Amino acid sequence: MAGSMRLVAAPDTWELRVFKGRDSAGRIKHRYQRFQGSKRQAERELARLVAEQEAKPAPMVESELRWSSATTINDAIAAWQENGWQDLSPSTIRRYQSIWKMQIKDSIGRRRIASLSSYEVEMYLRNLKGQGLAEATVRQTRAVLNRACRLAQKWSGGTVTNPIADSEMPGWSTESNEPVRAPSIGEVSLLLQSARTFDPRISCIIRLIVATGMRRGEACALRWSDCDLENRAIRIDKSVVAAEGKAVLKGPKTRASIRTVAIDQRSLDELVKLHETQKELARLAEVSFLQESFVFSFEPGGATPPYPDTISHAFIRLRTLAKVAADIHLHSLRHFQATAIDSIISEKQKQSRLGWTNPIMARHYTDSVPEEDRRAADHIGHLLEGSANDNPPTFDDD
Repeated sequence: MAGSMRLVAAPDTWELRVFKGRDSAGRIKHRYQRFQGSKRQAERELARLVAEQEAKPAPMVESELRWSSATTINDAIAAWQENGWQDLSPSTIRRYQSIWKMQIKDSIGRRRIASLSSYEVEMYLRNLKGQGLAEATVRQTRAVLNRACRLAQKWSGGTVTNPIADSEMPGWSTESNEPVRAPSIGEVSLLLQSARTFDPRISCIIRLIVATGMRRGEACALRWSDCDLENRAIRIDKSVVAAEGKAVLKGPKTRASIRTVAIDQRSLDELVKLHETQKELARLAEVSFLQESFVFSFEPGGATPPYPDTISHAFIRLRTLAKVAADIHLHSLRHFQATAIDSIISEKQKQSRLGWTNPIMARHYTDSVPEEDRRAADHIGHLLEGSANDNPPTFDDD
């Protein structure tokens, strides 16, 4: 209702109330005015006030934020989100949201801006580097902090300062494009062991990437209809990329990327267990669970695929928990697969299993293992299995 009135003092004093709008918290705002006269006169005055209010420009939304020494980094980013993010592209907004959630919100975001020094900011950035984040990610995180604090300084009239402005980025090696290192079997075992403490979807997707060497986006695109649980095989023919503010399905990287790969029994067991978990979640949420549901979806019913970046961020936390070296990335698991099967199957079959266009890619993805080192590893393997004295391998001294 645009306006109302009530008698506050007999016989002819009225309180007129006109709706003005809502504040940022959704609370209704009114304009109040006293009027003396008959009821008919009060109604006419109320109508005039309502028309006057409706003719005004839309009211400015009042902000609940009060800039002070207690303002936090999260307050500043939230204010920027409310007053500025609308001008950004959807992909940029999604990237900023991810950085805020993953790197800032539960750590430096809780700090009061006034209490931060450039020294502490640089320690925070160096800690991100120590966690294994890429230089580009750390640089973007600093950029988000700097922009938010600079706007807070402007909007507060100088009440809030910008401690990010005088901070510097950590140094990174100038050596470029170092090859990705394939993790050892010990490192892979630590990762898989730690993954069991995570969400079952994360545990299963890491296991499947290790077991098949599939790409991150390919794993995110898997549907239950792609999984042949009876024959222990998985069909790979799609990928997921982040675009337009959401996870988007796209065709394969190349025609060679369309393939069917076998999985081991342990990986199958994890898939079957996840299948039951996802079905139960859908039942509790009272939504449909279909064969076309995405295997690793975080939504009950599996209607949407997971974001690839979500899996990468989870892997970073997993790597830290497992105390595995920071030079091991999610993509390193694909290199592990390529290296581990190098001496077991033919080059052509390896090319097919990993979805490469040509054998040159197979050489790119395989860590070189000298024959002498391979013989030594075989000998140690015999010793560890207690079979060195049964049929010990023989080596030529030359």
